[in-house]
Amino acid sequence: MRLFLLTALTMTAFAANSILNRLALSGGGIDAISFGTIRLAAGAVMLALLSLLMRGKLRFGGAGRAVGVAALVVYIYGFSTAYVALDAGLGALILFGVVQITMFAGAVIGQEAVPPRRLIGAGLALAGLVWLLWPAGPVQVSVLHGLLMAAAGVGWGLYSLAGRGSGDALQGTAANFVLATPIGAALSLAMMGQGAAVTAQGAVLAVLSGAVTSGLGYALWYAVLPRLAASAAGAAQLSVPVIALAGGVLLLGEGVSWGVAAASAVVLGGVALSVLPGRRRG
Repeated sequence: MRLFLLTALTMTAFAANSILNRLALSGGGIDAISFGTIRLAAGAVMLALLSLLMRGKLRFGGAGRAVGVAALVVYIYGFSTAYVALDAGLGALILFGVVQITMFAGAVIGQEAVPPRRLIGAGLALAGLVWLLWPAGPVQVSVLHGLLMAAAGVGWGLYSLAGRGSGDALQGTAANFVLATPIGAALSLAMMGQGAAVTAQGAVLAVLSGAVTSGLGYALWYAVLPRLAASAAGAAQLSVPVIALAGGVLLLGEGVSWGVAAASAVVLGGVALSVLPGRRRG
């Protein structure tokens, strides 16, 4: 029961990133670039402190570090700018689907053995995303912001692929956040005078997203992941877009049409085929 509750808390934290980001931007309290930079900096501080407290050090080297930092920057700013127009749940669904497709593409490029079930699942998830983003699809989605969230999904997928060889996921993530923060600061400085705005409310929401639902959320996930079976870990991740959809409806007043629900089921069904292990025979 304790493991279940910790896992549920972690998935809720991940979904809360979408809700906090959308809440901050829709309220007009902060611009997307500033939100991303504050989130990145707050996450860097929290993860660095956790790494120092739990590991006694902060290590910046390691394989794939440059790719990890670049991919993290793409994810953070694609995510925040997409939520200028996307609903929280819809954005989480696009992100989640594209992450899994990117991971699948990485497996193919790396010449890993890909079971037919995973190929079918990736194709199904892609079909569902195309349906969602199609101009005549079940919901009118800004193509630009949909593509920005897709870019964020590619970024997080590449980030995950780059970090697979890391011996210590917590230290690796802390290093990536710390090294990416100056890049974010430079981007924010470049955007000054171009509609940048930060209110106290917007800054607080960005800090919560960075320090709590990102920093603490990732640390908690890395703590519970070794104790979860592969099937349980995959099933848990399927809950993130569902929680974000529910949170968008309850907290932000967002609507979910039958068409969106159907397309979401296609995407999540495809992802389930990709991430959940098949039954062993014999």
